[in-house]
Amino acid sequence: MSDTMIASTGSADAPLSQPTHGVTLSDVAADKVRSLLEQEGRDDLRLRVAVQPGGCSGLIYQLYFDERLLDGDTTADFGGVEVVVDPMSVPYLDGASIDFEDTIQKQGFTIDNPNASGSCACGDSFH
Repeated sequence: MSDTMIASTGSADAPLSQPTHGVTLSDVAADKVRSLLEQEGRDDLRLRVAVQPGGCSGLIYQLYFDERLLDGDTTADFGGVEVVVDPMSVPYLDGASIDFEDTIQKQGFTIDNPNASGSCACGDSFH
């Protein structure tokens, strides 16, 4: 059996690959996440991105560190930063990009989401 054939068929004991999602994380945001994880002294956490009902426009974003990987979660790796999205949030976040701004006017993570058809005046929720 050739190496190519072995690599393509895998083994019964090989872990199944985790499905991916359409969220992207900028290099600046990935660097900030790595820095925050180093400050916490943790290397077992993932960045979870989720959409939850709430806010004045209907949906709010949630970004938080999570050590869990739940059934149906999708993942993507950005230079060692694993981003996890739950199955309910995937359609709302497909094509979204996460960046980090550090200016005199604003500091924090930003989400540019092509699926958001509008947002509230305070910018905390979308529909």
